[in-house]
Amino acid sequence: MLFPSTACLLQAKIGAVNAWGFDLFAACSGFTYALSTAAQFVSGGASKHALVVGADVMSSIIDYTDRATCVIFGDGAGAAVVEASDDPGIGIIDFENYVDGAGGSALCMPAGGSLRPASLDTVQQRLHYVKQDGQTVFRFAVRNTEEVCRRILARNKIQPSEIDLLVSHQANRRIIQSAAEKLELPLEKVVINIEKFGNTTAATIPLALNDAVQDKRVKKGDLVLLVSVGAGFTVGSVLLRWGLKEFP
Repeated sequence: MLFPSTACLLQAKIGAVNAWGFDLFAACSGFTYALSTAAQFVSGGASKHALVVGADVMSSIIDYTDRATCVIFGDGAGAAVVEASDDPGIGIIDFENYVDGAGGSALCMPAGGSLRPASLDTVQQRLHYVKQDGQTVFRFAVRNTEEVCRRILARNKIQPSEIDLLVSHQANRRIIQSAAEKLELPLEKVVINIEKFGNTTAATIPLALNDAVQDKRVKKGDLVLLVSVGAGFTVGSVLLRWGLKEFP
């Protein structure tokens, strides 16, 4: 439903009586944007803990007659708790986010909002489903996945070779591999699990992080780089020192 927000429904379901919250929509960059936002609230002292959830049910807006999109997407959810740390050796170091709204039409759902409300015409034209210009999205994602990684690393005077784990949004294997090659990162430092879940949009990064933890590919103190590119276009990255000792 358009409202109330998912945050309100979630707050009631988990009984977080002292919590406030809101929905943040940045498509496939939703988790990195929300993680950046939560980190600011916690580091500034406005909140002690923040629950960041990336979740999408893409099956509800997929046109199963369109092979260009229906085989790509999946449903998924992942969550992380952000809190202050007394250990200066772990935690979120920096983030880099930006948008290029000029590319918004390349990946969108044309109808269903205030611009084109639902009508017999929009339904008959199948405009309530994801529409994608695959080549435009691919070119933008390849270029900007590398670009945002280089921006955040350069600002923090870190060489790509110092990264212990690259956790990219799982949109396309070739996009991830291309960025890794340009950054000269071996694939053993890159998480790819798109073959398990498909593109679950805002959920791909927490799902990939969960797999990395379960497979013991990340340990306390590792330098981890999260990166995403999504509809909008949205681009996001978060640089952090891993703090979780082991999988609960």
